Amino acid sequence: MKVERQFGVATLSIEAGHVARQANGAVTVRCGDSMVLVTAVATRERRTGIDFVPLTVDYQERYYSVGRIPGNFFRREVGRPSEKETLISRLIDRPCRPLFPEGWDFETQLIATVLSVDEDYDADMLAMIGASAALEISDIPFQGPIAGMRVVRVDGELVTNPVQSQIENADLNIIVAGSREAVVMVEGEAVEVEEDVLLEAIFLAHKEIQPILEIQEELKAAIGKAKREPSLVERDVDFIKVVKERYLDGITEALMTPAKQERQEKIRLLRERAVEELSEEYPEAVEKIGLPFEEMERDILRDLILKEQKRIDGRGLKEVRPISCQVSVLPRAHGSGIFTRGETQALGIATLGTSHDDQRLDALIGESSKSFMLHYNFPPFCVGEARRLAAPKRRDVGHGALAERSIKSVLPDQEEFPYTIRVVSEILESNGSSSMATVCVGTMALMDAGVPIKNPIAGVAMGLVVEGDQVVILTDILGDEDHLGDMDFKVAGSRKGITGIQMDIKVEGVSREILEKALIQAREGRMHILDEMEKVIAEPRPELSEYAPKTSAIEINPDKIRDLIGPQGKVIKSIQADSNTRIDVEDTGKILIYAHNSQEAEMAVKLIREVTQEAEVDQVYRGKVVKIMDFGAFVEILPGTDGLVHISQLAPERVKAVTDVVNEGDEILVKVLGIDKQGKIRLSRKAVLEEALEAGN
Repeated sequence: MKVERQFGVATLSIEAGHVARQANGAVTVRCGDSMVLVTAVATRERRTGIDFVPLTVDYQERYYSVGRIPGNFFRREVGRPSEKETLISRLIDRPCRPLFPEGWDFETQLIATVLSVDEDYDADMLAMIGASAALEISDIPFQGPIAGMRVVRVDGELVTNPVQSQIENADLNIIVAGSREAVVMVEGEAVEVEEDVLLEAIFLAHKEIQPILEIQEELKAAIGKAKREPSLVERDVDFIKVVKERYLDGITEALMTPAKQERQEKIRLLRERAVEELSEEYPEAVEKIGLPFEEMERDILRDLILKEQKRIDGRGLKEVRPISCQVSVLPRAHGSGIFTRGETQALGIATLGTSHDDQRLDALIGESSKSFMLHYNFPPFCVGEARRLAAPKRRDVGHGALAERSIKSVLPDQEEFPYTIRVVSEILESNGSSSMATVCVGTMALMDAGVPIKNPIAGVAMGLVVEGDQVVILTDILGDEDHLGDMDFKVAGSRKGITGIQMDIKVEGVSREILEKALIQAREGRMHILDEMEKVIAEPRPELSEYAPKTSAIEINPDKIRDLIGPQGKVIKSIQADSNTRIDVEDTGKILIYAHNSQEAEMAVKLIREVTQEAEVDQVYRGKVVKIMDFGAFVEILPGTDGLVHISQLAPERVKAVTDVVNEGDEILVKVLGIDKQGKIRLSRKAVLEEALEAGN
């Protein structure tokens, strides 16, 4: 069966029942020539002893989708997922995960395989829509459907489901996922746009996804399977009642402890005491104790916020935790800083490199490069844990990408600042909002390095607690408020506007009114954080670090590039070795020189000029005779450049034979008389001698 609807200016279709029929649910989604197969499968065996939905999402790109063969040794897609595949997997996971019912403990896997890609429409939104559709028609219980839409702003106009050229020229680029009733996820970047523009874009996307939700419902009504029942959560009512009666006061006291580790230690000791005291009466207390304690923590925290307008660390609802900032903390780094907000602390390091340090990307649409990279590291010690160090997890990649998007719009143009930039955020302590701390410390490290960013950027994470008609928005949430609350809404930007946004919702969705209030409150928090940052460093340093590479730029005639490179690169390699520099040559003739100091840069410029300089009319050169002919002598006046001294121009007097005046290997002074359209140079020794004679008289 196939259903389709308008999707922006294109048509989106969903087809089911034709392929991958042994999966619980499978659909093929198409827009233009882009196609994605999405399958949903759940095991029949329960996964016991877990308190989360055992969902795995894998988005995988195939090179055949663009008619290419992989360029690696194996000639197949192998190894770990690319950063893009990881980010899109997260993009699908985040809006889907909250929509599985409580008690669903069957291992569930969503696989989105890119089958075909055209240059206009990326496959990410098709994969998200396909994930929802596959779940809808399957026997897996899912409280959907949902759909996603990309919105950009180009020349002041909002465009839904844009083509690639519009995305490249946009100053706003967001992805919105939503249900019939509300928005459930937002992800994106912008060039310092105002809050009202962002709101308009979000709810335009929500309006435009409604037809896509309709066709999923049509598909489900026609071929959907009967849904399986989730496992019932076993509740020992008597045990829960006893635990709450005996330990409510103790856990209330423990939760009101401001310090995270001290609070967690008190709760741990209280749980151990509860298990010990109850184990004789309830032999399974150790397995059952988690549920009542989790419920008590949730109820206490939420009641405190909703009824008393207080938080467990004593702050007001709009209050940001205490902030301290430092810069230049690492003596050899090009730029560094530490940003501490409450019990969340990030060390940021900025490193400058040359174009040789660009990250090379081999994507489906072809090779490209990145000159700005931001990497986020979350070691176990930052939360007081001891576990094996491994490659960055999906969460680490996602947090780094969010911070990178938030900062990149204020970076200088490559023409103005021709460096490759890498920022690393090492999370030293974590108690909520480490990604936004990364934005703040990344900005400080860049300014400390002397990178001429347009405006400082700060970020803040907002929370939400909803019970019935009661709605409370929190500024700068703690880890517990994220875990037990209903929203994690990260907003980054400058004083002028928003540059990065990420929102995840645990309830059915949020209204425009709530989002508007959250954005206004986030702006207030962002201004406060920027004030604190600017007390330490308000603008980029005027000079780069003494350890950063120095850059110089010169222009040469593009026709001289071959001479500068030399056979097999020998000339340019020799210049780089002699001057201890790195040299980048652009096709336009622009030369970028990266050196450790100004002396090395000047030496490189001198050597380049010697190789690439061109003859000028009326200039006198000391040249070497390289060839004798009956009609004159060819003289090399510059490396690789020679001209003809006609026999009549060898001397003031008449010359019978060229060898009467010069021989091969002789060095003589000659003057350039002219250069014709073919580049042939006419030289004169006679003119130099006559000018010398006149000067002597």
